[in-house]
Formats: sequence, C-alpha cells, structure tokens
Amino acid sequence: MNIQEIAAEIQSRWNNEIKLSTIAGTLECRCHREHLVPLCGWLFNRLNCHFAGLTAEELPDRWNLDYLFTPAGESGIIRINTAAPLKERNFPSISIAVHAADWHEREAEDLFGLTFEGHPRLGDFILHDDAWQEGVEPMRENFSAADVLSGRNPKPDWRPRRILKAPGAFIMPVGPVFSGEAESVHFQLETIGEEVLRAFPRLFFKYRGVEKLAEGRSVDNGLLLAERFAGSTAFSHALAFSMAIEKLSGEEVPPRAEVLRVFMAELERLRHHLGVIEGICSSTGLAVGTGQCAILEEEALRISGALTGHRYLFGLCIPGGLSRDFDKTALKSAAERATDIVRRMNSIEKLLINTSSFLDRLEEVGAVTEKQAHDFGLAGPVARASGYSCDTRKQLPYGAYRNFDFDSPHEREGDGYARLRLFFAEVRESGRIMEQAAEKLPPGKTAVPCNPDAGTAISTAETPRGATWHRIRIGTDGKIKRYRLITPSFANWHGFHIAAENFAFQDFPIILATFGLSVAENDR
Repeated sequence: MNIQEIAAEIQSRWNNEIKLSTIAGTLECRCHREHLVPLCGWLFNRLNCHFAGLTAEELPDRWNLDYLFTPAGESGIIRINTAAPLKERNFPSISIAVHAADWHEREAEDLFGLTFEGHPRLGDFILHDDAWQEGVEPMRENFSAADVLSGRNPKPDWRPRRILKAPGAFIMPVGPVFSGEAESVHFQLETIGEEVLRAFPRLFFKYRGVEKLAEGRSVDNGLLLAERFAGSTAFSHALAFSMAIEKLSGEEVPPRAEVLRVFMAELERLRHHLGVIEGICSSTGLAVGTGQCAILEEEALRISGALTGHRYLFGLCIPGGLSRDFDKTALKSAAERATDIVRRMNSIEKLLINTSSFLDRLEEVGAVTEKQAHDFGLAGPVARASGYSCDTRKQLPYGAYRNFDFDSPHEREGDGYARLRLFFAEVRESGRIMEQAAEKLPPGKTAVPCNPDAGTAISTAETPRGATWHRIRIGTDGKIKRYRLITPSFANWHGFHIAAENFAFQDFPIILATFGLSVAENDR
C-alpha cells in the first residue's frame, strides 16, 4: 500500500480519531497513547512496514514521541506522533507488537527516565547498572553536558543476565577489552557445551552523548559531531545531517554538488566494504586473502586522500553542497583507479569462492531469515542478504541517486556466505556509480548559502552499513535544540544475537565479521 492508501485505511479503521496530514511525502499521524500499540502493530505486522526508529523529546510543556515507519516496497515515510504532559512519564510499550522497537524504548527509558508499560526488560542498557547511579537521565533539559558526574553509586551486586538454568550451564564472557583496533563491547555467551545457545552483546562502554552535546550548538558545530562520531562512515552521516538542514533552509543543492555527493558516498561505500571483506578473511584465518583485501582497502583510502585531502572524507560535505569543487579529470582518474580495484577484487572473489575450507566456515552459518530481518528492523547489507529490501537510495531516493543506473543487490539465504556475496556485489555497483558520476558531472556551483529557519526536519541516507536517520530541531536563535541519531549499527547490533545463537563457539568471530558492525556508530 502507498502512503495515500495507508492514510485512507487509517481513517476508516480508527474513525477519524487519528489526525492525519501529508507533507512532502511524509504521512503524519497524531494519536492518543491508547491508539499507539494497535496502530503501530497494524503497520508493522499487517502491512509489513519497516520500523526505522523512535525519537523522544522533552518540550517545555510535554513529552513528544515520534515513531518512524517506511511502507513496504513503496516510497514515503510514516510518522506516528504521540504526546503526554511532562508529569506523566508512562507510555505503552509497542515492543511486543513491534519487536524492532525494543532497544529504542530501552534507550529512551535510560536517557529520559520514561517508562514503557509492558516492556519485558527496561534499565541496564546504555547506562550500565554496574557503572552509573540511578536517576541520571542525561537527555533531560535540566541536565548539562558540561557537568562532571560525581557521587556515582553503581550496584555492587550486579550480575550478568542469565537465561539458561540447566545443570552445567555457564556464561562465557568475551570482552569488553580486546587487542588491536577492536572497540569495547562485552559479549555474554551462554552455553552448556560447545554451542552458543544465547548471546547478549553489551554495548555503550564508550557512550559519548553526541545528541546531548549537540544541544545549543551552531549548525557548523553540529556538523562536526555528525561526521566524527563514526569515522568510517563520516561522509554519509554528514550528508544526512546536511540534508536535514537544507530542508529547514528551503535551499536547492546545485546539481554539480549532488553528483559529487553521490561519487563520494560510493567511494566511502567501496572502501568500507573492502574493509569488511578483509575482516571476514581474517576471521577465518585466511592470511593471504586478508593481506590482498587490505591492500585494496589501503588503495581506496589513498584515492580518497589524494582526491579530497582526507582519507575518510572529513570536512567535505556541508549544508548547501560541498566545501570544495573537483576537476572532472581528477574525478575520472579516481573512478578509473576504483574500477581497477574492483577488477582485482573480482579476482580475489573467484579465489575465495573456490576455496572449500573458506566456504565451509560461511555457508549455512549465522543465518538470518527475511522475517527475522523485518522483526528486528535490520538495515543495509545485513538485511538485504536475507532478502529484506531496505535500500533508501532506491526506496526513498535522495539527491542525484534517482538519475543513476544501478542495482541494489539482494541475496536470499541470509547466512555468512550470502552477506559476503552481497558486499562483493555492492562494491561492483559502487564502482559503476562512480564511473557514471565522473561522466555526467554537470557544470555549476558546488554550494549555496544555507541558513535554516526554526523548525524540525528528518532526513535519511544509505550509509555503507544501512539507512541512518537524522532528526534536527532548530530554535529561533539558529541553534540546535534537539539532534536525534538513528544509526544502522544500532539496528543490526539488536539483531546480531539471532545469527550467533545455535552455532559453535569457533563460528562466533566469523559471524561477527560478516555483519560489518561498528561499536562507535552504535555508542554515539
């Protein structure tokens, strides 16, 4: 069903008790709290809509909650809004009907002190019970990001959550401290033998409060936070932030800048996926394959550095366009070098898929079904490897993407091998898009002044890991009042355990590598 059909059905089912409006492809539904669960459950389970995320906000006179959905196979956004007086902190939990909302509600409970009635497990999520005192609520208006927390009162008797009660069951802890470049995450793996029967990733050891830090800052300072909280996907997050500001300013980005943005976003995707493939090879102990992929990733980084001045494309995307222009000859040269990387990557892929000992570690390992991908709200390559369509470049085309010829690859099996094939396929598509961008680069400006009006805007961009959603509210003083980040890693970490469970311990690092997850992008 498209947006118009969904609106008509909502009016019919709820007898006009839900106030509807459609603005620029977004269906806004304002409802009382008692209608929240049936409405969200109907969208998610009957219409198969994708749950994108939840935004909680404390306004001067009320709590404001926004639930984002996208229609299955259709363009558009559905925003469910509900509110309550500040003295009333209770909202019905939708997580039983919409499991993808589970972590989102836990996050809002930890950071705002809201209670979601009916949620099976609140607390000890972002603010760990063994490290934080109760009642901090760091996203409340009266909490200052400049304050130094003192008098912490952690629970000395904290113990990890356990599900298995059988004789001989035990928890195998992994992390949170690792060697090398791995970031802090604590895995609690429950078992009674050699298989992982339950897996709980415990994150947010490095919670940085980016959303709180953005409050009261200028747009320029907000952009710095947007592109630096997850360095490996800096450009795509800066792009999503910039597009939200452009909506508030009403400015049209010059066509030349739009094409250049596509080029840079695909260069970032190509480099990111090569790094994931390298990690998969490393997890299986394939030293030669790891080295070959590492060389290609390094060459992609050098293309970025030589072309833009930064290996991870920092300081490039700004509201209104790009911070600098690029010569068409230089762009074509970078595209040719990327094409050469793709050619060599194809040779590596042929060697890998003909290495039986390598495939044995991936085929039918860490499988995620299409239904599970939907139920957990998975994003990006991880979801598409299970046949779950969720590419915003296609479904919600932004910028110049609607003018490019490219495929959004899908697989069906949902196992580690399907995810590997998808990463290879997307690298090839990124190379194709870069070639087209270099050829069709139009003349003109690369930026226009961008002065946002007071208001709220939501934007989305397809990062290498999947869709990110940036919601920004600007005050009358031009400063950021609320900045909400919904990242693909947050969604994919939520569903990671379903792939890791019921497989042997030695499969765990391989399954983890095939998800291409980021702790930094999650812990924001």
